[in-house]
Amino acid sequence: MALLLSRSDVQQLLSMDETIRVVEEAFRQFALGNVIMPQRTVIRVEDYHGLHLGMPAYIGGEMDALGLKVVTVYPENPTKKQLPTIIGTLLLNDPTTGAPLAVMDAGYLTAMRTGAVSGVATKYLARRDARKVGLFGAGVQARTQLWATCTVRDIKSAVVYDVDSEACQAYAKEMTGHLDIPVSPVDDPRSAVEGMDVIVAASSATEPVFDGNWLEPGQHINGIGSHSPKARELDTTTIVRAKVVPDWTEACLVEAGDLMIPLDEGAINKEDIHADLGEVVAGFKPGRENDEEITLFKSVGLAIQDASTASLVYRKAREVGLGVEFAF
Repeated sequence: MALLLSRSDVQQLLSMDETIRVVEEAFRQFALGNVIMPQRTVIRVEDYHGLHLGMPAYIGGEMDALGLKVVTVYPENPTKKQLPTIIGTLLLNDPTTGAPLAVMDAGYLTAMRTGAVSGVATKYLARRDARKVGLFGAGVQARTQLWATCTVRDIKSAVVYDVDSEACQAYAKEMTGHLDIPVSPVDDPRSAVEGMDVIVAASSATEPVFDGNWLEPGQHINGIGSHSPKARELDTTTIVRAKVVPDWTEACLVEAGDLMIPLDEGAINKEDIHADLGEVVAGFKPGRENDEEITLFKSVGLAIQDASTASLVYRKAREVGLGVEFAF
């Protein structure tokens, strides 16, 4: 019998620290060569400005997880349809038999695993004394981004900038209560960069959200909002100035305008990309090497994050008896 797990079930079962741990292990297994993960399929539904993505992965080694996520990204949903931008469904299979173990909502799971991977990157790339966070974007993803950053660093305060001032105010109020740190809205993008230790770009912008000349030595950036060849949140100056660590270079070089555009301009070469995140996690390449360098994590999102997190959800659901059993 398989389990049917709703969004509410997934929310009850996932904590940020556990999600960070399983995502970190998935990236370690990736670097060790224990992952099978085809490039995700992308259908661009131009008529409705949407994306339909198919994301399969098998993680071997100590994890042993097999899953497929189907996720849609429709940026106009919140304003036009009163629906989330990201809607996902995940099928988890038994890797020993191929039998279905669970079908679960993957909307909240996606937000958590994306926050978690930035938590992993922040753990290895941000200064250990990082205390201040500047965020671009006040949507669902910005919530788990700040939560994850606070999980791996002793963050004392944060500021948030968004073109929607009401969303910005609401985000600041909610996250102040959730994380018990002061989160303040700002009306100037420069205020979310200068003096910050960690900068998070989690917007739906298609053009750079800040000027790379504003960056200061020792800062770390998580770039997670843009994931298409012609869109970017980070300008060429930022990419040139930073030590760049993608989640997976191969995926970023076909999906991430943040890196593809500077490469096309000739501002950087592929050899300028320092390492994949898994290589840093596994200890094959160094993360942050001093307190002066600017570090940058660029993520387009990988299926190993989904499979590892879904496996965690399934194990915990079985332990506590959550979900509805069903047969196909």
